[in-house]
Amino acid sequence: MQVAILVFDGITVLDAVGPYEVLGWLPGADVRLVGVETGPVRSAQGTLALCADYTLDDVPAPDVVLVPGGPGEEALRHDAEVLGWLRDAHSTSRWTTSVCTGACTLAAAGLLDGLEATTHWSTMETLRRLGATPVERRWVQSGRVITAAGVSAGIDMALHLLAVEAGDEVAQAAQLILEYDPQPPFDSGSPAKAPPHILQRLRERLTS
Repeated sequence: MQVAILVFDGITVLDAVGPYEVLGWLPGADVRLVGVETGPVRSAQGTLALCADYTLDDVPAPDVVLVPGGPGEEALRHDAEVLGWLRDAHSTSRWTTSVCTGACTLAAAGLLDGLEATTHWSTMETLRRLGATPVERRWVQSGRVITAAGVSAGIDMALHLLAVEAGDEVAQAAQLILEYDPQPPFDSGSPAKAPPHILQRLRERLTS
């Protein structure tokens, strides 16, 4: 099963790498990092690089499409080549997926019109303006489209997809080998749980 993970400058690396580690467990997995051009792309911080080994033209009809998010994702919403590739790939894919703000690129391509979807908590209204119906869940499946909330939620989404395609035991084995057993020191991982002053501080930082 061919999996195409779109990478770009300004990516949030865990959006791509978390699902990459999980989806490699798909039977016959052929996981490819694809970009507008081949070569390295830099993380949002600029200090870490991923390598796009394939161009969009090299991977026209993947079984699974995954669009990560990050500050650089906003430019993708206006990139005609990327949006055209997504529409074409979605026409034949088994699954079209996103993590974090990657949902906004799917929406900009017209793939989320009228569908329930999720994204990073700070981008819900943008997702709504782009035609989706945003819901605050860890991941949302609408037919063969699955969107994940912010960053770490991509692992949860990928485990769900793996279970659907390969069975619960394969997904459980992947979770175990990754030792994905979150026990964070704080219970502030969503706007509903975070201290209000922390939430306000982050909102101000994200809009400045």
